[in-house]
Amino acid sequence: MSLRVAVLVSGEGSNLQAILDQAHGRDGVEVVAVGSNRAGARGLARADAAGVETGVFETSAYDDRGARDQALGDWLEEREVGLLVLAGFMELLGAPFIRRFAGRVINVHPSLLPAFPGVRAIEQALDYGVKQMGVTVHFVDEGVDSGAIIMQEAFAINPYSRDIAAIEDTVHEIEHRLLPRAVRLFAAGAVRVDPDSSRNVIVEEVGNGDD
Repeated sequence: MSLRVAVLVSGEGSNLQAILDQAHGRDGVEVVAVGSNRAGARGLARADAAGVETGVFETSAYDDRGARDQALGDWLEEREVGLLVLAGFMELLGAPFIRRFAGRVINVHPSLLPAFPGVRAIEQALDYGVKQMGVTVHFVDEGVDSGAIIMQEAFAINPYSRDIAAIEDTVHEIEHRLLPRAVRLFAAGAVRVDPDSSRNVIVEEVGNGDD
């Protein structure tokens, strides 16, 4: 049985495209829905091109964010979503929504968490003077980028340079590999939280070595 995956986007949707290209329709993964908080998000056009159903959930269309979260959650449950991927979704989801989908929501973040959570992670890291940066795929909990870490990849930078565009290019290249890989591993049942420690995620090797 395929893992039914939904992806939430706010803009360009390049991580969504990576999932569509590298995971959708293979390894037991089926992307069944793409939602956005912005009607003009290019990610919605990417989903349309792939034949994936889309939905728009702009907060301004609801009484408050809680009502938006309720509508979004109902939409996802109607489509029997087993994994929700936040791929450049630039709004917080409330605690009731996260509890509703506990253990089934993952996010990608442009830092080596727990360092530099929240917005402007690359700028935060440069301001701190780090010599390494990276990307993290993690479970989403009720905090800000505080969920258990699934996988990370680091890369060295020149601490005397503030070439943010070049760093973003490297970050995106890593994101486009790690996030589809995490989805495929989740579909294979190879990602699970350690029963002895909720902060530790066990990731098992599966397949032919690509994962």
